[in-house]
Amino acid sequence: MKGFNVCKVLIVIFLFLSATVKAQNPIVPNKGLNDPHIHIFKDTAYVYASHDKSANNKKFIMEDWWVWSSPDLINWTKRSVLKPEDTYIGDKNFTRSWATDVAFRNGKYYWYFSEGNQQTGVVVGNTPVGPWKDPLGKPLLTSELTPTDEYDMAIFEEDGEHYIIFGVWDYYIAKLNYDMISLAEKPRKININNPRGPYNQDGKNLEKPTDDKPFVHKYKDKYYLSWGCFYAMADNLYGPYDYKDSVIKQESFAKGYDAPTWPNGFLQGRHGSFFEWNNQWYYTYCDISQTGNRYFRDTFISYVHYKENGEMATIRVDGVGVANYNGNKKIEAEDYFKVEGISKIETENGFGIQTKANKSYAVYTNVKNLANKSRLTLNVTGKNSGKFSFKVVRDSLKGKVLGKKTFELTRNSERKEEININLKPLKGKENLYFLIEQLNNNQLKIHSFSFSK
Repeated sequence: MKGFNVCKVLIVIFLFLSATVKAQNPIVPNKGLNDPHIHIFKDTAYVYASHDKSANNKKFIMEDWWVWSSPDLINWTKRSVLKPEDTYIGDKNFTRSWATDVAFRNGKYYWYFSEGNQQTGVVVGNTPVGPWKDPLGKPLLTSELTPTDEYDMAIFEEDGEHYIIFGVWDYYIAKLNYDMISLAEKPRKININNPRGPYNQDGKNLEKPTDDKPFVHKYKDKYYLSWGCFYAMADNLYGPYDYKDSVIKQESFAKGYDAPTWPNGFLQGRHGSFFEWNNQWYYTYCDISQTGNRYFRDTFISYVHYKENGEMATIRVDGVGVANYNGNKKIEAEDYFKVEGISKIETENGFGIQTKANKSYAVYTNVKNLANKSRLTLNVTGKNSGKFSFKVVRDSLKGKVLGKKTFELTRNSERKEEININLKPLKGKENLYFLIEQLNNNQLKIHSFSFSK
């Protein structure tokens, strides 16, 4: 009997460990997590996603919806499962649990889900992970509502109002009532000028001009309507939108991440969403380069950097992912995990960061391969002979000081300079805080940094 109890304990431990995944890209490998929407609630990241059943799938078999959470975009834990039989669908054999999104209002979390490519339902919970209850017992968006199909929804919030965006080829938007489970207005079609998409890369496919899975986010004063990796911009939420570009291009891919891909190429199937956390922007999206099966997808996350004209720069698709750094290579300063008193800037050769307060800091978590490193080299520029204090601190703002230096940039131009800072012994992996003080109110630009012996 004691042996049986030990076995039960071991099984429970195994199940718990198997539900906690530590990875970069894919964020949750070999699980079939896809169609990701990431939201930040109480300083924790939650991904609301669809779920491909098996690596052996020969078609889309998606039996439930998932919620995973992470404190750092690296360590992910499975938190919640929503099954079709626990919604108005009521079918244990349902296999078309398609894309989903979530919203928060008045202490409640509203999780919207696609009934295949036909209708949209909603469940409500008191926490980001449920438990969930179907408040309507029927679809929120019914199949006859608009000329498009009412699925693959996204929720956009602004000034206390919530909007639902949905459809394929043509997209529709409607404001939600404050109850979050009914529409406050008739859905309106969103007009897109000169659209492109995975089936319409030359602009000639008028039947399939865009794709499914629309998403809306706002950066500064512009609205961004995206469908996969394609996007358009507008001054008004309701549009019209002007098509701009795709955030993924051939040069995006690191070796081993460009193939295999979908029948229409690497621009197809990139369902996902854009989100902001700690003054950093990200794009999370589907990928099949590591599974080799379009019916068993992974979820990736990449940094997003905005140009001065508001357009998004081409992203990087690799296994490093985000909030994760290799101390053996140059690290781009704009790829931080968190900053305060610092802005991201476009430069002649890409992007960097710039101080905008007398005291500021930038955080780079999970910096690996540091055990034999004793020097930090900053690639910087400044104006008007700026004088600065720079500290490298471990784990927190009040953590152990690993290195510090006060320096003055003597050139009055924008020419880059290297600043070397000696470091105390480092661990193999560190969470590093860069504390910067402007000693004469001049701004410091940091383009990149590296570690050496």
